[in-house]
Amino acid sequence: MKVVIAEKPSVARDIAKVLKITEKRPGYIEGRGCAITWAFGHLVTLQEPGEYNPELKRWSLDSLPFVPDEFQLKLISNRGAEEQFGVIRSLCEQADEIVCATDAGREGELIFRYILALSNCEEKPIRRLWLNSLTPDAIRDAFKNLKDGHEYDALYDAARCRSESDWIVGLNATRFCTVRHGRLGGGDGRVLWSVGRVQTPVLAMIVGRDDEITQFRAHPFWELTTTYRDVVFKYTGDRFQTLEKAQPILEQITEKPFTILGTAGKQKKEQAPQLFDLTTLQREANKTHGLSAADTLAATQTLYESKLVTYPRTDSRYLSKDMEPRIPKIFQALEKQRAEQIAPLDLQNIPFTKRIIDDKKVTDHHAIIPTGIVPGNLGHAEQIIYSAITTQFIAAFYPACIKKITTVNGISETIPFQAKGTQVIEPGWTTLFPKKKKPDGDQNLPDFEKNENGPHTPALREGKTKPPKAFTENSLLGAMEAAGKLVEDDSLREALKERGIGTPATRAAIIETLLRRNYIRREKKQLRATDMGHILIAIIQDPLLKSPEMTGEWEARLKQIERTELEANTFMDGIGDYIRGVITSGRTGQFNPDRIGSCPHCGKDVIKGRNAYGCSGWKNGCKFVLHPTYKTLTLGANQMQVLLQMHFLPYPIHIEKKPRILILSTQGELIDLCLPAADRQKSESHTKNKK
Repeated sequence: MKVVIAEKPSVARDIAKVLKITEKRPGYIEGRGCAITWAFGHLVTLQEPGEYNPELKRWSLDSLPFVPDEFQLKLISNRGAEEQFGVIRSLCEQADEIVCATDAGREGELIFRYILALSNCEEKPIRRLWLNSLTPDAIRDAFKNLKDGHEYDALYDAARCRSESDWIVGLNATRFCTVRHGRLGGGDGRVLWSVGRVQTPVLAMIVGRDDEITQFRAHPFWELTTTYRDVVFKYTGDRFQTLEKAQPILEQITEKPFTILGTAGKQKKEQAPQLFDLTTLQREANKTHGLSAADTLAATQTLYESKLVTYPRTDSRYLSKDMEPRIPKIFQALEKQRAEQIAPLDLQNIPFTKRIIDDKKVTDHHAIIPTGIVPGNLGHAEQIIYSAITTQFIAAFYPACIKKITTVNGISETIPFQAKGTQVIEPGWTTLFPKKKKPDGDQNLPDFEKNENGPHTPALREGKTKPPKAFTENSLLGAMEAAGKLVEDDSLREALKERGIGTPATRAAIIETLLRRNYIRREKKQLRATDMGHILIAIIQDPLLKSPEMTGEWEARLKQIERTELEANTFMDGIGDYIRGVITSGRTGQFNPDRIGSCPHCGKDVIKGRNAYGCSGWKNGCKFVLHPTYKTLTLGANQMQVLLQMHFLPYPIHIEKKPRILILSTQGELIDLCLPAADRQKSESHTKNKK
């Protein structure tokens, strides 16, 4: 008997329908010498420490680090999991051959192999069904081309290493931080500090960005412009940092003629957009429609299971060569709903460029494209995502947009100016998308003659430098994909993908985990760190646990394991050595119990003294001192830590049973923002006298 294991019941039903297997049984479908059964996603997981040794149920520093010699498996704690696993195990024991039909990727392979291992059926012959979509044709073709399951042993090794390394780092670092610093979160109970190999570097990126915004101090600048023939020309030199430097130049050219030195025009070709991978789809949906990464993945998964789009969890923006014959058929099917957009394309001579077809850049799966099946009624999110995927697919085959960029140079009294304008010659693919607002400085230019001159109106515009922008899911996904770097250029992003944080399949879940654990919060489209998030990053002293680059290096090594370029045992030995070093040397936080944070002046530890907190760099001349008393209240260590973490932002606290807003000044003074100004001055004076 052949047993087919799918990841979900719905996929099992789709496969059974195509194979004309119809006899429904409890937990599987049977017929024609075949049984098709299913998991519930991750049905099997790694055991907890207390299941290796009951003494490990108690969280203690003495038991750390704990790295099992050999990992053991168990069923997930889920109603019905035991019953369904019993069905799967019974079928596997009877099977002559077992077919893996879980999602065709790292996590799907892990789900299947863990089930085999817990069923003690790893020695059975296995085959692999590799699906890029769930259409009947795709399922039939995949069954005709079943692979030897052991061709995917390296993929399983990478998946297992990912699972076990997350367990080792997450469990040991979480227990360490919780036991050592569980009282720092405030309240009467102990706080569980959750640390993860991937989630913590992402949190550190958000905390770091929030710190940059908080510490940012705006600086004024002045820009010199002049208007000639209703066109605004900008001074080609640097901005002026002071009005005193700008004013003499303004006076120099006032009421003096303006002369056109010449014009230059060049054509610019903007290539059609590439097809979507999951991350670029999530970024576009967040930027355009405000959808979260998790909602976009859920909607795309629904479309995939409804056979409307291809496999969503892909990191490729290319199609493989064998897809070429299918593309015209997809376009012909899409003509029923997108006839006007498809009409300009010659379906008999579709242009397959290297930006679309490239076998070398297709990994487990090709880019996300529509299958051509006409959708019925779709939910709101599904409609948005289906429309985006379909439009991107059509646009990828459109001609480039050709623009003419004109630069006009002018001068007044030796002071150079320049104006730019853009004219669309051939709109190409841009006709499929809403018109974008012109960037600042891009104008409609009249015809200028060389050496023409006339009066002009110079002016100075005062501005202020702007702080960095807070992360949105769009920009955070981009930074995760590029291992902490913010990169918009497609070719550079492609090069950095190898070292991205997480995978397209897991990035949305990482963000949702941080939200669920109250380490970050959503503020409209922005993602900001909470007090708890700031404190967690402060108490983790090991820089590698917070490093996007190191996490990206680990991900690159997992991909090397997939390609059989690195031994799984070598990777896991490195992870074990790393966490042992972290715990035993205390680099996660061989934390001085008297430390409450970093000095806002020099960055060294702020530590507890006899009567106050002060900078540990006092020997080097740092004079930062922070007194914990305010009126009748003595602030606790965790409250002082939050004040330091918030970098002089207002912090709500109860004083004398009344809610007050405190702020920590750069001199270490506590200031009550709820007091009237006069009383506040008295309070500040009182604090100084007390010191």
